[in-house]
Amino acid sequence: MPQPNRYHGRRDGDSVTDMNDDTKGNWWKRLSGGLGRTSSAIGGAITDLVSKRKLDQVTIDEIEDVLIRADLGLDAAARVAAALSEGRYKAEISAEEVKAVVASELQKLLLPVARPLIVDSTKKPYVILVAGVNGSGKTTTIGKLAAKFRAEGRSVMLAAGDTFRAAAIDQLKIWGERTGADVIAREPGSDAAGLVFDALRAAQERGVDILLVDTAGRLQNRAELMEELQKVVRVMKKVDPTAPHTVLLVLDATVGQNALSQVEIFRKVVGVTGLAMTKLDGTARGGILVAIASKFDVPVHYIGVGESVDDLAPFIAHEFARAVAGVETAI
Repeated sequence: MPQPNRYHGRRDGDSVTDMNDDTKGNWWKRLSGGLGRTSSAIGGAITDLVSKRKLDQVTIDEIEDVLIRADLGLDAAARVAAALSEGRYKAEISAEEVKAVVASELQKLLLPVARPLIVDSTKKPYVILVAGVNGSGKTTTIGKLAAKFRAEGRSVMLAAGDTFRAAAIDQLKIWGERTGADVIAREPGSDAAGLVFDALRAAQERGVDILLVDTAGRLQNRAELMEELQKVVRVMKKVDPTAPHTVLLVLDATVGQNALSQVEIFRKVVGVTGLAMTKLDGTARGGILVAIASKFDVPVHYIGVGESVDDLAPFIAHEFARAVAGVETAI
């Protein structure tokens, strides 16, 4: 059986000796660069505040406001403020020291949810249902995951369950060609549940390791569309009562606070087991992932900071915390 590589088997806090310095350095550059807008909004404001005065209560309150405006949430902002107040009140402190405190407190919040996606090889196929609202990056995320799984030597099938959009079907077929993954697709407008039923049966018959199921974009406030997603899950269970084994919710970081309601609704409707957050490179609101971690105990499996396959990687708490806070180097 293929061994998990950095992208699927590494747990936060594990040794990183399996990665050479070039690999670690390149990923850190992509991560810190991708989160540049977020870290600039936070780090730049912190530098402006602490370079002009001592760390008094007014300054701490203003730093707390900066973190709230960056969508980190009230809990995270309050934790940072409390940590800054403790032992350093009215003391001289550098901007880099403040950023280090921010990173440390964010890491504490993020560690419990930084959990890799582990494929259970006893489930064959291992079914990953991918959900999310329109434009969140579901289909692209599926393609990138297919590429990573294929690189590990696993066989992969893609189910084009977004039957409402011809472009989504075509996009998935392209990813299938790129990655050597089988694709099950029908004409636009076909019944999604029926397609998924056939795909799961086909994956079983062919002995496929992983079945990645695309779904139509669902607005979380449209009850009838969410009911269709529930139907897809019910139909899956007729073929395999344990499926889906992972329900991955893809979130677009650029939507900010709206991501909180998406997590809440999708959890209730379809039982989300893990998250992937995309488009972190296109927003100053990347801190929303911290707010989500504070409110929901849902594993964060992946983050995306660009368009290439290597720009989707496992979520590592200390790396993300330091990149968001604007700390210049990784640990």
